[in-house]
Parts: sequence; structure tokens; C-alpha cells
Amino acid sequence: MLNLSAISKTFNQGTPNEKKALTGLSLHLKPGDFATIVGSNGAGKSTLFNAIAGSFYIDSGRIELGGKDITFAPEHRRASQIGRLFQDPLKGTAPHMTIEENMSLAYLRTTKGKTGFFSRIGKKDRAFFQEQLSQLEMGLENRMGQPVGLLSGGQRQALTLLMATMVPPQLLLLDEHTAALDPATAEKVLEITRQVVAKHQITTLMVTHNMHQALDLGNRTLMMDAGHIVFDVQGEERDSLTVEDLLQKFHQGAGKELDNDRILLS
Repeated sequence: MLNLSAISKTFNQGTPNEKKALTGLSLHLKPGDFATIVGSNGAGKSTLFNAIAGSFYIDSGRIELGGKDITFAPEHRRASQIGRLFQDPLKGTAPHMTIEENMSLAYLRTTKGKTGFFSRIGKKDRAFFQEQLSQLEMGLENRMGQPVGLLSGGQRQALTLLMATMVPPQLLLLDEHTAALDPATAEKVLEITRQVVAKHQITTLMVTHNMHQALDLGNRTLMMDAGHIVFDVQGEERDSLTVEDLLQKFHQGAGKELDNDRILLS
């Protein structure tokens, strides 16, 4: 489903502020893979997501999604195939627009027709939106006319997840999408994530600072450092790993200890 071949990206090249963010990173995800990613600050996790989403073009390498080369496809074209959630619950929705209007934009974004984005939402579409919202069990199906800005952070993040997946994308990118939420709300959004990904068998990459989540969620765990993957595990080997094992594997792959307090204290 996703194939990254030796992708590299350097920012401020040739200046004193030069930063090699990705260095020859390769990764292959099969359809339905759900891989969690752990790494310290500056490891290249968000840069990896930006490269896949098309926020910038990579310096070298190749990006394929669903068998098609998207290396130089613009970001807005990739958006119909890639769903993305950020750490900040305020991103991904328009606060002054209603829940229905936000869902309409997300729904029409995925249409393939040239004029589809300018189509009108009908009764059947609204009924579909209500059905989707009811699955969140947050009562939002009865508040479709309210501005999204009135929702709590957890409600907005759950809505953003729903908007990104109600027409299942080929790839879902979750960039610490529960990190800014309180523990109870974060667990609720994580449970919704599990259900949505499993229901639609969406190929997913999820960045997390929580080592337990990295081993419990999905079917594969990746660890990043200095712009490349230093450890990749799945299957029975992953099932038998503990957090301590994961830290040891990072040390073996990166040649140093994982020094992120946020991760170590999670």
C-alpha cells in the first residue's frame, strides 16, 4: 500500500542551519498494516508524515501509494487518498463552521469528479453524517447545526478522525493525535481509532510518545532516530516484547540511549 524507497530531505541545505531530517529512509506497508512509530524529538517523525502527505517534496527517493508514484504529486491531490490527524485538536476543522459543514467539506474532498467539490449535500448525505456521528457516542449527531468551535478538544479530535475516515482513505497518518487530551478523553479517542481502523482495514501510521501504546496498538512497531528507522518489529517477536526490550532495541539500532523524558515517563 505504501512504499518509501530511500527518501531523504535536508532543510536549509548549504547553510549553518543545515538539518538532515530524513536520510535514506525506506519503508513498505502492506494493505491493512497499522504501524506505531516511536522516536525522540528531532528523529524525523513529523517530517516523515509531511513528506508522505506532500507538504514538501523530498530531495531524493521515491514515494508510492497504492502502486502509484506520488513523489511529485501536489499535497491537495494526495489529500483525497491520505487522511491525517495532528496533535493539536484545533487543526483539521473550521471552528466557525457547523459540524455538518465541516463534514460536508471532508466528504466532498474525496470525490473524484472535477465538479464534485461544488456539489450540494442532500438528505441522504445528512442521514449518513448522523449515522457516522452516532458511532462516536458523544451526542454530536444531535448537534450538527452547532459551530465546531463550541466542542471540547476530545470531541473535535474525534470529529476530525471521523472526517478523515468516513470515506476510508488509502492511508491514515496519526501524529500523536491524543497527546493534547486528558487521559480519559485520550483513551476514548484511541478506542474510536481502534474501531475505525479495524472496521475499514485502513493502512495506518501512528506516532506516539507512549511506549505501551507502541506495543499494544496495531500490528507493527517502528523506532526512528536521526531521520531513519533503527528498529522495525512485527508478528510474534513484537508480541513478546516489553517496554524495556524496546528501549534496548533502540540502543542497539541507534547506538545510544533513548533520551526523551516524555517517552520514558509515559
